[in-house]
Amino acid sequence: MDVKGTIDELIELIRMGHGVALPGADLLLTNSFEKLSAGVQEAKHIGRGVIGWKECEHLAFRNFDTDWQLWVETGDRPAPCKMVVTSKTMNSAPQYTVTVTGWKTGLDIPDEAFVFTPPSGARQLGPDELGELDELPHGASGAGQ
Repeated sequence: MDVKGTIDELIELIRMGHGVALPGADLLLTNSFEKLSAGVQEAKHIGRGVIGWKECEHLAFRNFDTDWQLWVETGDRPAPCKMVVTSKTMNSAPQYTVTVTGWKTGLDIPDEAFVFTPPSGARQLGPDELGELDELPHGASGAGQ
């Protein structure tokens, strides 16, 4: 869909307007600290660990409906390397993991970099069809995998 505005506005539009969760997208918001820390009931520094060859601080947080962990690179330019969100409101406490392999900031990216050229045979989905998307293709089963 054609969308104008900021990344924050796009994330909000997809989440609220079309019911898609977008776990981990909070890391892309301009006010990510405010969004992530809202509703935190408990926080704990677990210690240091290594994610993708980078030394990180391992932090754990507890909200009403989720537990989440964040690994932040140590040093002069701290950046998130990994985030794990665990749902406490669903059976089996499913988790979603986001691993970031490299942050690049301060780049001047031309508008042409965001032009999408669909492959032949692709069809455009309407925004109301986004809620039907899943991480597994139709007919796929996670059993035995």
